[in-house]
Amino acid sequence: MPVLNRIAAATEEISAWRRDLHRFPELMYDLPRTAGFVAEKLRAFGCDEVVEGIGRSGVVAVVRGREPGRGQVIGLRADMDALPILEQTGLAYASSLPGTMHACGHDGHTAMLLGAARHLAETRAFAGTAILIFQPAEEGEAGARAMLDDGLLERFAPEEIYGMHNMPGIPVGQFAVRPGPIMASTDRLEIFIDGRGAHAAKPHQGVDPVLVGSAIVMALQQVVARNVDPLESAVVSITMFHAGVVENVIPQTAELVGTARTLKPEVRAMLQQRLPAIVEGVASAYGATARLNWVDGYPVTANHPAQTIFAAQVAAEIVGTDKVDANVAPMMGAEDFSFMLEARPGAFIFIGNGDSAGLHNPRYDFDDAAIPFGASYWVRLVEAAMPL
Repeated sequence: MPVLNRIAAATEEISAWRRDLHRFPELMYDLPRTAGFVAEKLRAFGCDEVVEGIGRSGVVAVVRGREPGRGQVIGLRADMDALPILEQTGLAYASSLPGTMHACGHDGHTAMLLGAARHLAETRAFAGTAILIFQPAEEGEAGARAMLDDGLLERFAPEEIYGMHNMPGIPVGQFAVRPGPIMASTDRLEIFIDGRGAHAAKPHQGVDPVLVGSAIVMALQQVVARNVDPLESAVVSITMFHAGVVENVIPQTAELVGTARTLKPEVRAMLQQRLPAIVEGVASAYGATARLNWVDGYPVTANHPAQTIFAAQVAAEIVGTDKVDANVAPMMGAEDFSFMLEARPGAFIFIGNGDSAGLHNPRYDFDDAAIPFGASYWVRLVEAAMPL
C-alpha cells in the first residue's frame, strides 16, 4: 500500500501547519503556543480525549477504533520543542523569534502526527486505541521522562510505543531502522581543576590548571582507545574549557565540560568508572587536584526486536521494501525517546529528509515532501497493529 490518498490530498494543509509552527518556535517546556495549537487541532479533529499539561506542557490525545475493547493500546510520539539557534534559512516562514528556531524538524514531527491524528479520528479503521503523544523538552531536558513521571503510562496504558525522527542524508520517501541500539546514551562531564595561581612570568611558583586541563583532555581519549573494545562504540568529547581572565596571570582554577556517549549500558558504566580515575590521576601528577562530576543524561535508545521488524514492515507498505533500510548503522546522537523504550516495547525509526542541512544547523529545514510518507506510516502502523 503506497501513501494514503487522503493523507496525500491533505499534504498542503499539513505543510501549512508545519510552517506555522516553524514561524513561532518555542523552547523546552515553555510551549504555550505550540501545545495550544496542537490541542486545538486535536479537539477539532474529534479525538475522544485531549489532555494538556502532561509532563508540564505535553499534550496527549486518545482515538478509539471501531472496536476499542478488542485490540491493543498503541502509543505514537512526536516532539514539539525547538532549539536556541539563530535561523539562517531566509525562508518566507523562517522563525519570527531571533535566536530560536526549529533546527531539528520537531515542527515536521508534530505536523505529521497531527495529520495522522485527523485521519485516524475520521476513519477509525482499527480495533483498539491509539494514544497520540506530543512531547515537550526533547532537546536536553528529558521531556519524555517528565511525561512518564507524570503518569503517562498509568493513565493511558499504551502496551507498545513508537517514535520517528527525520534524518538528513536519507532520501525523502525512504525509512531506516534497526533492532537494538539505534542512538547513543549521552551524559554530561563537568571537570573542576584546582591548581595554584601565579604570575605568568613565574610559572614555577604556581600549578597551572590550564596545563593540567590540557593534559586531562588528551588523557581522556586513552579510555576510548585502550579501555573500550575496538568493536564497541564510545565518544568522549571535551567541548568547553574555561580558565583565566587576563594574559599575565596563571589562574587558580579551570573548568572543563563535555559529553560521553555509548551504545551499550556496560560501556557507559565503564566510562563512568574510568574517567574520574583518569582526571584525578593526571591532576595529581601535576600537583593539582581535580574532580569529575558525571551528570546522567539520556540512556541508549534501544529498539525492541519484534516491534522493529513490525515497524520496518509497515514502512515497506508505504514506500516499498527497497526503500527501507532495516539494519541502518547506529548513530552517536541521543534521543530521550529512550526513556519510553525502557518502559515499553517499541521502535524508533528514521524518515528521510533528503539533501538538507544537518540537524541543529542554522540552515536546516524540514522537507515538507516527507509529510505524506510520515503521516501515512503512523496511520498504517495503528491499522496494522490493531486490524478490524
